Amino acid sequence: MLKALGAILLVAGVLYSAWAALSGRRLSRAPQSPDNQSSPSLEPRGQGLKFLGLTRNIPAIVVIVVGGILLLYAD
Repeated sequence: MLKALGAILLVAGVLYSAWAALSGRRLSRAPQSPDNQSSPSLEPRGQGLKFLGLTRNIPAIVVIVVGGILLLYAD
């Protein structure tokens, strides 16, 4: 029973981490003018890697660690 709970927590933590990374911002937008057609990507400029920051992912990391501990040590 505890191993199943650990697996559920592990998957939930990964899904929450993905949701936190993708939510709250636009993933892409159409070019604003015809001159912008040479752009290789639709991704907004200056996006950076802020969505991978530790502060946004602390709840997911905690859930993943607890799920991993339950998977490893539960009987």
